[in-house]
Amino acid sequence: MASSAKTVVAPGTLNGDWTVVSSRRGRQRRNPPILKSLVEKQQQQQTWAPTDIEINFVRESKLMQKIQICMKKLELSQFYLTLLDQMQTPEMMNCFHRVLSSELKMKMVIYGIGSIESYESPRLQLSLAILLKRRFNWIGDIEVFDPILSSTESRVLDALGCSVLSINEQGRREVKKPTMFFMPHCEAELYDNLLQANWGVRQLNCIVLFGNSFQTYEQHLLEFKNSAIIHSTNYILAVRRFTNEFSIKTVSDDYFGVFHDSSWQFFSPVLETEMQLSNC
Repeated sequence: MASSAKTVVAPGTLNGDWTVVSSRRGRQRRNPPILKSLVEKQQQQQTWAPTDIEINFVRESKLMQKIQICMKKLELSQFYLTLLDQMQTPEMMNCFHRVLSSELKMKMVIYGIGSIESYESPRLQLSLAILLKRRFNWIGDIEVFDPILSSTESRVLDALGCSVLSINEQGRREVKKPTMFFMPHCEAELYDNLLQANWGVRQLNCIVLFGNSFQTYEQHLLEFKNSAIIHSTNYILAVRRFTNEFSIKTVSDDYFGVFHDSSWQFFSPVLETEMQLSNC
């Protein structure tokens, strides 16, 4: 997606160390693993609100007009028609139905949308998400988050029927029901966080991901052979073993910069033994 400011992580949440606490008698002991996990999760998922509190109806009106123009432009494009055709092929419909299972709808979660007021690329990406929801009745409510969203952008998103999250999940949404994650051009770390939070057979089978091609990530990462980078994308590399990926055709230069190297990805692990990571 369009570049956005990196999320701020609370001190002490990156290295994974156990928290040491002192008892009244002066003894020190490690927190139990379950408590440590809860503490880390609370640190990583912080409450959030736009830093600006100004309500500007003129800005909101102008932004809404820009988004409506993008939606009309996209809806009539060959890119969008080609994408719809791809999604309705028997192979892809089978993948969507497998994720849905007995559920009627899957929620859509949009991470890292960027500034929809400042740039056209985020507006086009948001427009695609909204058009897909309107086109397919099995796509449910849309939730959106980016730490750079302004109050104006949040209010416009709400008017468009999207819910802006009040918690910075840093991509670590643990799924319990079928969920589509809409994340084109996000940073690799965000994808890795999502996979790590759902690293289990049941969870991964409940996820549809629209985002950067993991196949391309794998090719580039193995080519560079940088152990630090490979370790930070451990889950991206590991999930490739059971990923069914469908590349998006950008069709024209108008949408190349917005959606290039994007893919639909479905995960289908069967056994917990498949979930072992070689580099963790």
